[in-house]
Amino acid sequence: MTSPIIKNNEYQPFVKWVGGKRGLLTQIIPLLPQKFNNYFEPFVGGGALFFELYTRGLLKDKEVYLFDINAELINAYNVVKKYPNQLINELEIFKQKHSKEFFYEVRSWDREDDFLQRNAIQRASRFIYLNKTCFNGLYRVNKNNQNNVPIGSYKNPNICDYEVILSASRALKNVNILNVSYKEVLKYASKNDLIYFDPPYYPLTQTASFTSYSEFDFLDKQQIELYEVFKNLSEKGCKVLHSNSDTEFIKDLYKDFEIKEIFANRFINSKGSDRGKISEVIIKNLGDNNAK
Repeated sequence: MTSPIIKNNEYQPFVKWVGGKRGLLTQIIPLLPQKFNNYFEPFVGGGALFFELYTRGLLKDKEVYLFDINAELINAYNVVKKYPNQLINELEIFKQKHSKEFFYEVRSWDREDDFLQRNAIQRASRFIYLNKTCFNGLYRVNKNNQNNVPIGSYKNPNICDYEVILSASRALKNVNILNVSYKEVLKYASKNDLIYFDPPYYPLTQTASFTSYSEFDFLDKQQIELYEVFKNLSEKGCKVLHSNSDTEFIKDLYKDFEIKEIFANRFINSKGSDRGKISEVIIKNLGDNNAK
């Protein structure tokens, strides 16, 4: 296949992601430092902030590190980076075969013993295909790390967005993409580096938890461990931002740092009446005595 021409220089996520920040960029960008060295997103997800910073030219000549514990997501990032045309060809095949039966057949691949023996392009195609066709674009797995999201009700899902894939490949060309815990940032980050944490949010209620985007929980214990990493990075002189839910637990945990309230549209909820504006917080320590 001949590479299509990119029509513009805008870069954006190639997958939808629970808690993705595209709708919050206008509130987040003004909170960032004007100057920083290297850039880290240790919970990259859809990478909305990374792609926006790249579009604005703010990552030029900087080392960039994108981490995530989700192996299938990171595999997709690496395939988009290295093999965009092969990925597009494979996604076109998925698009032609799309049906309810095909969706559940593809979803069941991770129940098979040889799943990890499938090549990287097949796995990335599956990941993106399921993301574009499943209910609300969720990525959710059970305790066996098996995708368990049902098919969505899209009439014409955009399974193969070649412009987005090719532009994302360009943006990722020199990026370090690692399937590791966010804690690895402690090994890489130095003074004046910018780190943006966007972890699974602390649940607003005991029954509202959506934390299973990997097979690992992210509740009280894990949030406290993240706080310790945030504090450690702050003490090293890093510039650190962290998005989370507007809850007393989170605000009390980070009471020694500056906390900003922002407002997000909640799109992913099984009840339409429960969607709408919701407050979130951004905790930041950008050095220069930003901590309280």
